Parts: sequence; C-alpha cells; structure tokens
Amino acid sequence: MVDELISQTRRLRGGIDAVRRVTAGSHGPEDPLGRWQRALCDLAAHQLDDLGARLGQLRDGPPLPVAPDHVPAPRPAPGAGRGGSAEWNLLTDEVTWSDELFRLFGRSPRDGALTLDELPSCLVEEDRELLAALVTDCLVDGKPIDGEFRLVHPDGPRTVHMRGEPVLDDDGCTAAMWAVLRDVTELHRGRDAVIASGDSLHHHRRLARAEQQLAAGLQEAVLPPWQGPLRVPRDAGPADTALDVAGHYLPAADGAAVGGNWFDALPLPDGMTLLGAGGLTGRGVAAASTMAVLLGAVRGMAMTGTEPGPLLGCLNQLLDTSAQPALGSAVCCRYDPRTRTLAWAQAGHPAPLLFRGGTARPLPRPDGVLLGAITDARYEQAEERLLPGDVLLLHTDACVGSSLLQGLAARFTTARSAQECVRSVLEAWNRQPRQDDACVLVARIGS
Repeated sequence: MVDELISQTRRLRGGIDAVRRVTAGSHGPEDPLGRWQRALCDLAAHQLDDLGARLGQLRDGPPLPVAPDHVPAPRPAPGAGRGGSAEWNLLTDEVTWSDELFRLFGRSPRDGALTLDELPSCLVEEDRELLAALVTDCLVDGKPIDGEFRLVHPDGPRTVHMRGEPVLDDDGCTAAMWAVLRDVTELHRGRDAVIASGDSLHHHRRLARAEQQLAAGLQEAVLPPWQGPLRVPRDAGPADTALDVAGHYLPAADGAAVGGNWFDALPLPDGMTLLGAGGLTGRGVAAASTMAVLLGAVRGMAMTGTEPGPLLGCLNQLLDTSAQPALGSAVCCRYDPRTRTLAWAQAGHPAPLLFRGGTARPLPRPDGVLLGAITDARYEQAEERLLPGDVLLLHTDACVGSSLLQGLAARFTTARSAQECVRSVLEAWNRQPRQDDACVLVARIGS
C-alpha cells in the first residue's frame, strides 16, 4: 500500500512538471499571473517531494542509531527532504539521534547529539525561549510538542518543524521525550512566494481595472454623445440629400482594456457633415487619451473647413510630434448635401463601404499611409457621388468579409433607418471572432 502511494506521488510530481511547462509557455517571466502560477507549481512540487520522502521513510522503517564514529553520507542540497528523529532519555541522560537529524543540524556524529539543555544554543536567539517553553510543557505537563523554530545552520538559517511526545514510565512520570524534526524552510519559502505573487497579481488586476475604468470614462466623454440616430443636416436641402446617421462602439470580446478606436459625425457650419472613423495602436489610458487629442483635432480642423486630405496630413504631424508616439489609421469624409458628393481621404484604413441596389463595394482608395509612420506624409483625396437610398459604412477593423457584406447588403436594402443598419452590423459582428474593440458608423442618404 505504501509503495502504491509512493507511485501515485511520483505520477503527481510528473503532472506538476507538465503543468509548469504549460504555464511557462502561456505567460512571460514578468507577467503577474505567470509568476503566481509558477509559485504555486513550485510549492506543490516541494510538498510532493516532501511527501515522497516521508512515505519512503515509512516504507523503510525507523533508522538505525548512529555510532559516534559513523561517517554520514554526503549532504544533500539544502532543504532537500531533510528530516530526522531523536529521543532524549531523562533517566540515563542518553540522547539518540538519527543520521538525518545530524545532517539537518549540520553536525557530525563525532560531535555527538545535543541534549535538551544544549538544543536551544543552535537556534536563533529570538526562538530559544519558544523552544524552551515547548520542551517544558512536554516534560512537566505531558503536552505534545508541535511547533516551529529557526535553526542556525552552515548553509544559512533553516526553519524546522518539531513534533514530539513524552514517554511515560509505569508510574506515569516522564521518562523520555521523542521527536521528529523536519526542515520546512523551502516549504515556507514556497508559501511566501505564493502569497507575494498572489498579492502582486491582485495589485496588478486592481490597477488594470482602474485603468480600464479611466480609459472607458475618457472614451465615453469624447465619442459622439448621441445614443440614437443623428439626422444631419437639419432642415437643409431636399429630403433625398439629408443624412440619417447612426454609430456604435463595440468592446473587445475578451473584455480587455479599451483601445484608441473612434468614430464621429458632426454637422459643420458650412452645411456639410463630417464623417470619420479611426484607431490607434495600444490599449488603456495612453491610447484613449491620445485618441481624445486626435478626435479633438479632427473636429477643430473640420469646423474650420479643412478638406479631408490636408486634415489627415495635420493629424500625421500631430502624432509625429506627440509626447506619446503612436501609429494610427483613419478615414475622414466631408459630405456635401447640395451635390450629394462625398470627399474623403484615408490613412492606412479600410475604405468606406458603399451599399447600393442590394450590392456592396469598397470605395476606390486614394493613397495614404498610417498616421505617425512618415514625417510630412501627403494624403490624396477622392470624391464619390452618392444617390438617394445609398448606405455608407465606416468601420475600424477589417472583420467585414465578402460573404458578410452580401448579407448586410440584402438587409440594408430593406432597412428603414441607419439605426436598423447598425443593428444588422452588430448582429453580424457578434457572430465573428473579434479580439479587439471596434466602431461602426452608418450614414444613409435620403430620409
């Protein structure tokens, strides 16, 4: 039965090693979750090693008494399953230590075993009173010993766990005391490592949650405040030239921190309408704050009448000189309701999708590199004449595939509003794998 327990322990030990290898491959050395998982694996492995050593002692039986001239086997590495037994005979003053106990104390059998009076001298000073109290309770009151103390050792301080009981004579008086002492230094270190790495993980997650809340609040503050569809321009021009606009922000499927994605629709003083979408590299507060600066610049320049191409050139300079360098993509459009003309430019971003007559196609892209990639980059501008009933779709990632486009085209044809179109996009996106957050903006021509 003991052999079977030893075999099970070895199998578990091999399983722990396998788990450690998987954990090491899943998380980097500085990842708080990875450090906590590795600390738990190390602690479990140490406990299994200790259990295996104890079961081996149980199988092999009690050790033989150590002769004074006995030369012990080479010492194992510090903390590698050290443990031993001792008996102190109070009637004859004879002390018997196992070979393992000499190794635990870093002593040679030639030096002899320590008496109960000598034993505290091997402890760190702060723990001597504790051991004296444990021994006194055992000898005088007959209480079992169960306690820990720190041992002065040539390899450095060791923590030792001691369990013992009094041996009574026929009259019920204490005649001897026996004890089993075990080195639990590595066990304590493993537990401390688990606690420390767990505290670090909790701290890291608290900071991550706080940063995520801050980034989400910043994003909510700067993205368009309207929740439903936005009809722009109001009471300007024929009904078949008006824009019905709706947009939506979609968080990442894994609940990760918000990124620097944005969308916007803004009526301009000259009667035109700004439509835009974009995204920045990175996540969290840094990405959200840079996005806020970028979106503010987009709105400010659009209000002054800046055309999409030059506007993207200014955004490129802004990112290039930013204190927090980043790369970004963007598409910027100006819609003129008087002529139903869309002037637009892009910076490394997917082209707007035009849905017309039950079909879908991306607009031909003018040249434009990522924002922040090249100093003094120039952005070409293109124009597209729109028709009543057209639907324009701007989005911040390329998860809209060709098969998905055709399904959306059919639904957009029967949709009665831009909001219905957005709902169709969200339903389609929710069925697609998505590792990042996203934005969608739909503009429908004509009321």
